[in-house]
Amino acid sequence: MKAWMIGLAMLALTAAVPAAAMAHEGHAHKVMGTVTSVEGGHLMVKGTDGKTVMVMLDAKTKITQGKTKLEQSALKVGDRVVAEGPEKQGMITATSVRVGDAPAGYSKEVEAGL
Repeated sequence: MKAWMIGLAMLALTAAVPAAAMAHEGHAHKVMGTVTSVEGGHLMVKGTDGKTVMVMLDAKTKITQGKTKLEQSALKVGDRVVAEGPEKQGMITATSVRVGDAPAGYSKEVEAGL
């Protein structure tokens, strides 16, 4: 009887450890959505799930659009992005930000309201 209970406890522990490991902060996360604000070293991104996530940027953040490397100053409200990096306290510290291409037929005149 004791061996059966020990085996059951070990099985439960084995099942619980991966779930606990996935719940902790600090491992890579991804947010895909639209930039709603750009302020200093961070972006607010409204994800496809409707939640808004703060994305922190630093000197190591790699920002690209296709194969083109961009500066942080190129990011603007309305950009479609995918940001990846470790999460801490509900914020993602981006190691990479990929900016989507403008939709077909999009032009600067449309953005300016002309």
